[in-house]
Amino acid sequence: MIDLLEINLKKATNAILNAKHITAFTGAGISVESGIPSYRGKDGLWTKYDTKVLELNYFHENPKEAWETIRKIFYEYFGNAKANAAHFALAKMEKESNLKAIITQNIDNLHYEAGSKTVFEFHGNSKVMLCTKCAKKYKVEQIDLNKLPPKCDSCGGLLKPDFIFFGEGIPQEAYKNSFAEAEEADVFLLIGTTGLVQPAASIPVKAKQNGAVIVEINPERTVFTEGITDIFLRGKAGEVMTKLSELLYQNFS
Repeated sequence: MIDLLEINLKKATNAILNAKHITAFTGAGISVESGIPSYRGKDGLWTKYDTKVLELNYFHENPKEAWETIRKIFYEYFGNAKANAAHFALAKMEKESNLKAIITQNIDNLHYEAGSKTVFEFHGNSKVMLCTKCAKKYKVEQIDLNKLPPKCDSCGGLLKPDFIFFGEGIPQEAYKNSFAEAEEADVFLLIGTTGLVQPAASIPVKAKQNGAVIVEINPERTVFTEGITDIFLRGKAGEVMTKLSELLYQNFS
């Protein structure tokens, strides 16, 4: 019986070994094995919680109520999440091969925790707090989340997590750098992202238009698979990235 995954793993390995500029693009699926559920879909977070807590107007008008849910989801529920094999495999690729950057839609900080250095956080980072009044930033460990809503110690302004709420724009630097990567990459890895969230989903399309080989890792086919993917590796991110890493580094040894 033909093992399609093994065939495609070899194709992906060859593409990566011959690449001059590799970019990875990650979504919620890469962090599922770390215990962080996706936001949409059958068991997604938004089937259990009301998305209004991440709407800017509601947040400012009802800061305590919004913060109670935000704390529960992002700091209690997600608080113990650790980087998994897929995060570590990407960090190794950055160190050992031509992976130049990771663009992530995730806000969980797990790429940095795995050791990656160049990460463009398209939607921000939950481990950073931002004062909505004076723009001072804090690490989450500096803030007592037992006292809600948290306030800035400099100006008394309301603090919010430094990730994108509904109604906010993408951080300019992350936006610019992400699309620049789409123009530079000759191999573009899509990991755990389905292509349903804009404007992030247009980045891989831009890479394809610029001639990149698109390697997709997902447990199921997506709009990317049907539209732009050149090599599809079906499976969980951690399992597939572990196999890919083994193939890559046996070639390097």
